[in-house]
Amino acid sequence: MAIHQKLGLQTRLSQRLILTPSLQQAIKLLPLTTLELAEVLEQEVTENPLLEEVPAQETAAEDAVAEEPAPEPERTEDPLKDIEVEKFFEDYFEDYAERRSRPTEVPEMPPIENTLTESTDLYDHLLWQLRMTASDEITMEIGDAIIQNLDEDGMLRVSLEEIANLGPYPMPEVEKALAVVQALDPPGVATRTLTECLRIQLRVLGLEGSPADLMVRDHMKELQSHQYGEIGRQMGLSPEEVGHHLEIIRHLDPKPGNRYSPDRSAYVLPDVFVVKEGEEYKIVLNDDGLPKLRISPTYRRMLEDKSSGTEETRAYVKDKLRSALWLLKSVDQRQRTIYRVAESIVRHQRAFLDHGVSHLRPLVLRDVASDIGMHESTVSRVVANKYIHTPRGVCAMRFFFHSGITSTMGEAVSSVTIKERIRKMIGEEDGTRPLSDSRIAEILEAEGLPLARRTVAKYREELRIPPSNLRKAVQ
Repeated sequence: MAIHQKLGLQTRLSQRLILTPSLQQAIKLLPLTTLELAEVLEQEVTENPLLEEVPAQETAAEDAVAEEPAPEPERTEDPLKDIEVEKFFEDYFEDYAERRSRPTEVPEMPPIENTLTESTDLYDHLLWQLRMTASDEITMEIGDAIIQNLDEDGMLRVSLEEIANLGPYPMPEVEKALAVVQALDPPGVATRTLTECLRIQLRVLGLEGSPADLMVRDHMKELQSHQYGEIGRQMGLSPEEVGHHLEIIRHLDPKPGNRYSPDRSAYVLPDVFVVKEGEEYKIVLNDDGLPKLRISPTYRRMLEDKSSGTEETRAYVKDKLRSALWLLKSVDQRQRTIYRVAESIVRHQRAFLDHGVSHLRPLVLRDVASDIGMHESTVSRVVANKYIHTPRGVCAMRFFFHSGITSTMGEAVSSVTIKERIRKMIGEEDGTRPLSDSRIAEILEAEGLPLARRTVAKYREELRIPPSNLRKAVQ
C-alpha cells in the first residue's frame, strides 16, 4: 500500500501571549520596595554608561518649570548613524577635567548620636563576666562551651553529658562551671527547664523557700493551666495569698536571654502617602531616595554627531540605549501602576480613612483589578512588601484586603473589624468570668454578625488571645 505525501503552505491565525523584554523588566520591578528599587537603579547606573543621575540643582530647576509643556523632540531617521568615537571621548575627558577643576564641597557629617553601634549580644555579655569570674582555666573553657550552646532565650538545650564529651571533661568540673555561668547576669540564664529558670531568679531575690518558690517547684503544671484554686487548696493558702505570690511570679522573666537579642527595631519606609486636603484624599508617591535618571548628555552629543563610526561601536551604543530606555519606561510604568492601585484602595476604603478600623470594608484583589482594568496578579505584585501612610497610621497595602461576612442588615463587614470587636469584648470582660467562644458568638449574632463558634476561636487564636480557661483570674 503506497502512502502519498504532499507538501504545501497553509495560513493559520492564532493568538499568543508574548512577554517583551520591557514588559518582563516592568513585572520584575513591581514587587520591589522603594529601597530595593533604589539599589537596582544604582546598579544599572554603574553598569550602563548611557544612564546618569540628574544633579540635584537641575532637578530643582525642572520642578520649577514642570507645568510648562515640553516641546516635541525632532525625529531623526537614525540617531546612531555616523558616530565619531575620537570626538566623543575628547568631549568626555573635557567634561571630566571640568568637573575635577570645580571646588569639592565637603558634605556635612551626621551628628554623633546618629552613628550606629553594634549592641552586645548574650554571648559577649556572658563571656565578659565569665573571664572576670572563672577561677581556673578549665572552668573558663567549660563555661565558654556552655555559653556557646545557649539558645536565644538563654536556655541550655544540650545535656551536661554532651558538654562533658566535648573535652572530654570530668562531670564534677562541668557541674562546677554550670553553677558559675548560672550565677552570671541575667539571672536564670543557662538553665535547662522553666522551673529551674524561675527558681534561680527567686533565689536572687532572696525568696528561696517562699510560697512563690514552692509554687514554682511543686505546681508548675497547675500554674501553666491557671488552676489557682487547686494550688491554694493543696498549699493551704487563701485566694488573696495565692494572688499575692502569683504577682511575684508574673514579674519573673521566663526568657532571660531575650533582652540581649541582636534583633533591632525595623523601620518602615512608606511607598505611598495618603494626604487629606479638605474633604478629599490625595495620593503622593514616595520618591525620596530614588535617583532620577536620564540619558547622559555626553552620549546624546555623540549620537547627534554625523561623523562615521565603527559598526561595533554603533551596536554597543544601540544596545545600551535600548536597555536604558526600557529601564526608564519600566520605572515610570511601575510608579503609575502603584498610584492607580493606591487610588483604588482609597476609593474602596474611604470609610476607614474617615472613621477608623471599625469601618474597614471587605476587599479582595479582584475588586481593585476590575476597578483599574488590570489583572489580579499585577495588583498582587504591587501590594507585596509595600506600605502606605494614611491619616490612620502606616499600614501594609495588604492590610486593606480581607474577606468578610454579610450582617443581618445586609452590610458587608470585614474580618478585621470583627477581630477588633472580639479583642475589645475580651479586653472589657470580667476576669473572674471570662467569655467563652460560644458566648462571644452569641453576642456577635445579637449585634447582627452571625459567626460560628469555631470561626470565633480561629479569630481569637489569630489575635494570640488564650482561651477562657487560661484567662480566668484568681477569685
